[in-house]
Amino acid sequence: MTFDWRPATSGDLDFARELTCRNMLRYYIQNDLLWLDEAFNVAWAGRESRVIVCGDLSVGYVSLSRDARALYIRELHVLEAFQGQGAGSWAIDQVFAMACKERRPALRLTVFETNPAKALYERKGLKVVGQDECFLRMQRDVDELHR
Repeated sequence: MTFDWRPATSGDLDFARELTCRNMLRYYIQNDLLWLDEAFNVAWAGRESRVIVCGDLSVGYVSLSRDARALYIRELHVLEAFQGQGAGSWAIDQVFAMACKERRPALRLTVFETNPAKALYERKGLKVVGQDECFLRMQRDVDELHR
């Protein structure tokens, strides 16, 4: 499969919110956390997001933020029908390339400790660098590219 991405627009908000809720609600329930659509909407407005496409079909999205220390993947979600087919791996590669191009020291993300996506992140070179309650903090240093 061939993937690409495009900048997300306000018209992608419903797709992203529904996909995130579908993919994450079980983890919210397991960890006694409350899902709030409004909180998602506020976070969406403050981040750079890109929709992952396969042909004309939106198959997922990635949401990013930055600071001096890192480029952060805040959300990365793929439709269930496309999971395990390379879309998430492709997106991580694209974001890591952005981190390198922007000369960010690292790529970082947070994942629920029980989320099987952790294995994908480890395959893509991210390492667990910390833990908070039910979350793992993961990081891949950009300088690893030059070691």
